[in-house]
Amino acid sequence: MSNPKLPPYFRPILWSYNFDKVDLLRDKKTVIINAINYGDLRHWRWIADFYGKSEVVEVLKNAPITAIRSRVVNLASLLFKIDNWNYAPRSVNK
Repeated sequence: MSNPKLPPYFRPILWSYNFDKVDLLRDKKTVIINAINYGDLRHWRWIADFYGKSEVVEVLKNAPITAIRSRVVNLASLLFKIDNWNYAPRSVNK
């Protein structure tokens, strides 16, 4: 059985990776984060269909909020029903 491949329209949003060597399981976080940050709704639908919405939500919730572009946070929150993002803890004086 061959490994599934990304659709060709993902190539522009993964410009800094060797597109032909992207492994959809090993590179799941990279694919999801780049699709959210640089993709359009077509990319978002594909990752939700391929990985499942719950897996996309899990990756996004565990990624630091700084990994997600601020311009897409609100839309991702609405479409994927995310209400708790991973904000870095503030330092506390001891």
